[in-house]
Amino acid sequence: MNASPSEPAVVAAAKSGEFSKGWTILLAGVLGVMCGASPIPYNVIGFTAEPLQAEFGWSQTQVLLPITLFGVIASLLAPVFGWMADRYGVRPVALWSLFAFALAFGAISLTPTENSAQTLYIYYGFWVVVGLVGIGSTPVTWSRAINLWFYQHRGLALGILLMGTSLAAIVVPQIAVWAIANYGWRSMFATVALFPIIALIVAFFLFREPRPEERPKAIESESGRLTGVTLGSALTDYRFWVIWLSIALIATAFGGAFINMPTMLRLRDIDADVAASVMGILGIGIFAGRLITGALLDRFWQGVVAFPLLCLPAISAWLLLGDSLTFPLAAIAGFLLGFAAGAESDLIAYLTGRYFGMANYGKIYGMLYMPFGLFSAASPVIYAQVYDRTGSYDPILELAIGMFIAGGALLLLLGRYPTEFPEADAKPNAVSAARPEPA
Repeated sequence: MNASPSEPAVVAAAKSGEFSKGWTILLAGVLGVMCGASPIPYNVIGFTAEPLQAEFGWSQTQVLLPITLFGVIASLLAPVFGWMADRYGVRPVALWSLFAFALAFGAISLTPTENSAQTLYIYYGFWVVVGLVGIGSTPVTWSRAINLWFYQHRGLALGILLMGTSLAAIVVPQIAVWAIANYGWRSMFATVALFPIIALIVAFFLFREPRPEERPKAIESESGRLTGVTLGSALTDYRFWVIWLSIALIATAFGGAFINMPTMLRLRDIDADVAASVMGILGIGIFAGRLITGALLDRFWQGVVAFPLLCLPAISAWLLLGDSLTFPLAAIAGFLLGFAAGAESDLIAYLTGRYFGMANYGKIYGMLYMPFGLFSAASPVIYAQVYDRTGSYDPILELAIGMFIAGGALLLLLGRYPTEFPEADAKPNAVSAARPEPA
């Protein structure tokens, strides 16, 4: 008579099996996130400020307004693309969006050379198109597939997936600075547009959602249906709005600091090449934040992980205050800012799946991505307006310190994770009715 395997052995096998089955999908997802519309626009626009001001005489606010247009449009469309991923699958939505994003981003290089108000509006129009088509190439789609492949190691898998943004922060600024210095800012857009084409080719061959028999049993009912609450039920749960407000505060404080970092460093007599290195260090911080946060989320309740990590950028904002800044301090500020950004992006995807289930993940994640996109988009203009009016970033950096701390503290209010959700096809109960598990 054969002995049945012990429960720990079964759990260990399930954990290792998740990576053995899903590693190629995860690899394609990392490249998709890296080359998608989430990191690339934010990693290049800060380096266009000087050449655009030199060529057209535009103000700092005018130069950075496109990232706000892009971010607002993309954020408002995030629930729509999330719904499409739920309804039609991640693969077609993500691949078509990558293709359209590449075309739209490369088309910015066609901005006319004459200096006129019409030129400014044409430039803005190209960015509007990027916002309309690009959101399907962001974690709104890719993270749904990873959540369907992984459960026991979901935090780590999402951390690895979202490393794509940190890889972009390490690589893309260097390419952007090189292209601008050698061929001009227009050629930079055409050059960087090749990144999503590369990701599209890889994802075409490697990326897919799991078949029903490949999904972790913990995310489905006994009948094999995905479980989770509806968007309507999520919107009536206080935890949704606590997460929403936390994301809004952190994104408002972070987005402007990130985009305006090259200008902040230039004001401290740090040249463009060194500023690109600082942005690379920021990318390394995002990289570390992704992995460490993801691994910690698999072991500890999110509150004890999130609060201290999301307080780190408050230190960055404090270091960036004043008129003098050495490279070592700039590097530390960049690393801590990036680390916290990595932690926040991990948390959005992780908390969506853990508190609301997978049946309607795309729509709910899209709604929680909305404040991230909206306030990340508004933040650079807020920072630029403060600078244009006062000649300094210090007032907004002082306010950002409080927003970082408050945003992290809010997540302590979420309570335990639910362990049961209704079936996708069943009438849902409120999230709060789900049975909790110990933190």
